[in-house]
Amino acid sequence: MQEPRYPAAREIAPVIESHFASVLAAASPIEGERVAAPPTREDIEALVDAAFWASLRREENLLPRISLALVPREEAVQPLLFATPLPLAPVALVRVAPAVERRGIHLGVARAGTRLQVWGTTRVVPSYGLILEVAGPGLLVIKHHRGDGGKYVNVAVLEADRILLIDDGALKTPDCPAVIGSLLGTELAPRPGRAPTGVLVELAVSMRAHGRGGMMLVVPAGSTAWRESIVQPMAYAVDPVYSGLAELVRRAPRERHSREWQDEMEDAVAAVAGLTAVDGATIVDDRYNLLAFGAKISRRDGCPLVEQTAITEPIVGGESRILHPSRLGGTRHLSAAQFVHDQRDALALVASQDGRFTVFSWSPCEQMVHGRRVETLLL
Repeated sequence: MQEPRYPAAREIAPVIESHFASVLAAASPIEGERVAAPPTREDIEALVDAAFWASLRREENLLPRISLALVPREEAVQPLLFATPLPLAPVALVRVAPAVERRGIHLGVARAGTRLQVWGTTRVVPSYGLILEVAGPGLLVIKHHRGDGGKYVNVAVLEADRILLIDDGALKTPDCPAVIGSLLGTELAPRPGRAPTGVLVELAVSMRAHGRGGMMLVVPAGSTAWRESIVQPMAYAVDPVYSGLAELVRRAPRERHSREWQDEMEDAVAAVAGLTAVDGATIVDDRYNLLAFGAKISRRDGCPLVEQTAITEPIVGGESRILHPSRLGGTRHLSAAQFVHDQRDALALVASQDGRFTVFSWSPCEQMVHGRRVETLLL
């Protein structure tokens, strides 16, 4: 029995087609880098339609978690090939989902004649290849490979009948934190002495994944001013500082493409991000040395209470609002906003149990704390 059509698939297909055409036209691949061909409108629509209806089905009472890569099998590296390709249909996708739900495994999809087929699985996707992930019932994420071994760049999020297009224009504000640029696929040059922000993105993803909510404060390396905004003594101070993650970051330029380095980085990120599940704030410096966890935030002596916060979301059509920080969430959000208000060279990353994620920074242009909702970039 044929599924009804998913209206959003037809609506978003030309937008995504145009996005990938623009990205590929502006791409400057390094020598030897494999770059994907731009996806067609018809293929995008068919992929989104099949993935949406698959997301609403269950297999043995479990919801499917599937990643689909629109890539010809000839362009895959060491693929696992099915002797008989599967049809790109919800039933077939759900049945094979348990075998491919682990991170980094994609079902390869390509056109055969007049139809798309699932030809097998792959772990390696060409740069700028279209990836579609089933993140939950009716929740789809369209993204592309960024070619550096880090998190893929989200292009759009579809949630039932809602279409959220990621707005690259969020980078145009002069005081946008570098971590937002990294989430949008543009690794902004770090300030002298600071580490790249891509690792902070991985920490944010891992923080959100444990589902308990948490907070991470990023403070300048070598500074002790942040201690004036933390209740002393700290219950879980780290002495000497834990530098395992920082050491891996320093090795990154020469080893970042090795499987061994990526495995070590994944373990180190999970270890540090896991500490945010403890009540209180995890504190790292901007070189990724771990300083403390479970820390309690207090208002710095002589500093006023934070009364308002700008809040934005990097999606097309999103509008900036000015709110009291207590309206952004619970005490965790209020404490983070107060910390950044008092320590204006710091960042605060806050994950909520419901999946929301906010990056707080001080905005010199607006002269207030600015919170950026970025959960659509972390899916």
